[in-house]
Amino acid sequence: MELSAQSWQEMKAALREVLMEELGMGNCAIARKWEGGTLTLTPHDASMQAKEIPLEVFFKKITAVREKLRVLEQKLNNHDALSPTDKAEFQALISRAYGSLTTLNLLFRDEEDRFSGQKPDK
Repeated sequence: MELSAQSWQEMKAALREVLMEELGMGNCAIARKWEGGTLTLTPHDASMQAKEIPLEVFFKKITAVREKLRVLEQKLNNHDALSPTDKAEFQALISRAYGSLTTLNLLFRDEEDRFSGQKPDK
């Protein structure tokens, strides 16, 4: 069976949407107040030049790190050779990594896209 070019594109779009949903990836939006802003890194040594990075570029890098952590998390959880203890240990490390990134939540427009670390046991 041969697909038309339009059917092929529709199938690819649907597959891409499913994969992004399953991997927890998506189009995260930067908070409006940061749109067009810059991140300035100023060295302690005044003779050295500061570096400015567009916040949209920095934001894309942060969301890429998050997506890679999510893929790693999925691979670990589905890995047959790891024991449940190993999986739990690695999961805890990933959760701590997410927790280390929570400072950057102010960049995310939507709350559901933000980082969350390990939840304390009650």
